Amino acid sequence: MRGLYCQLAESNEDVKFVFQDKEPLPLVHDHDVKMQVKVCALTPVNTKLLMELKVQKDFWPIGREIAGIVTEGPKVSFFKPNDEVVGILPLDCTESGLSSAAVLVHEHSLVTKPENVSWVEAAGTIRDGLCAYMALHTHSHVSAGTTVLVMDGASPLGTIIIQLAHHRGARIITTVSNNEDKKYLEGLRPTIARVINLSNTKVDLVDSCLEETGGLGVNIVVDCGVQLYSKEDEAAAKQHLPHKHDILSLLAVAGHWVTAEENLQLDPPDSRLLFCKGASISFLNEEVWQLSNMKKGKYLHILKDVMEKLSRGTFRPQLDEPIPIYEATVAMEMVQKNQVRKKQVVQL
Repeated sequence: MRGLYCQLAESNEDVKFVFQDKEPLPLVHDHDVKMQVKVCALTPVNTKLLMELKVQKDFWPIGREIAGIVTEGPKVSFFKPNDEVVGILPLDCTESGLSSAAVLVHEHSLVTKPENVSWVEAAGTIRDGLCAYMALHTHSHVSAGTTVLVMDGASPLGTIIIQLAHHRGARIITTVSNNEDKKYLEGLRPTIARVINLSNTKVDLVDSCLEETGGLGVNIVVDCGVQLYSKEDEAAAKQHLPHKHDILSLLAVAGHWVTAEENLQLDPPDSRLLFCKGASISFLNEEVWQLSNMKKGKYLHILKDVMEKLSRGTFRPQLDEPIPIYEATVAMEMVQKNQVRKKQVVQL
């Protein structure tokens, strides 16, 4: 059967997505299950990370967030045939989840899907839920009474972070870049204390956050990337993002900044400001669970809790309508170029 794969172009920067025949399933190990995928979610491929790790030199499989039914697994301890499961395929997996054929998955990459959660919701929420947990618990330890600033709160990940932070009793401030996103987030109230529209040139992010917190600053900041230089020196794709100095300026004493900016550079004045505030920075990279054999139990606990909260209605994911598999190539190209606002899912 055929699966969707990513191939680097000659420039090693552009990528193209192609369907090609899958190789026969590898040898079945004791903890492997065969799974029939029902729904697969689409996420941008971090080609730079994969090249650094020397994972899959020619073709990288697409569709790692999957939900489906276990068909075989006689030697596993967690599941049995006909169990409904959801999970994230490992970085070094050679199989595309975006295929009508069965895939081979290690049982420690899957958790049980609750009965009242749809296939689409399960696959579309699992990765963003994991990222939200990492940002608010693994890195920053959110608690009742803390103030959390979520950048681009109308994105699929931002929406999940906002809802999880509110569930923990935090006060939420978030940003948007257009009136449509602002209207959507205002519909989530009383979850959000303040929505800051950065497309309004008269609005200042630092002043707005300090005003909302009585001058004390924000306890936790979760960004979606930052500007490292002046607007004139930044690429157009980054000019809507906050500057790193703005984030440092609005942090409270002992505050914590969780960043998705993998190339973050701090100058000595920036470090001095962090030192004076006793604040800290950590990097949000959800792939660390796949890069280490440690804490697999904690990883599975997070995935289970994400599904439980989805089943109880704590999360309302930002999902687009499911698309058929024959539209997956075009959809994946749009996802890779960040041209979609809602989570894209493919129904098989």
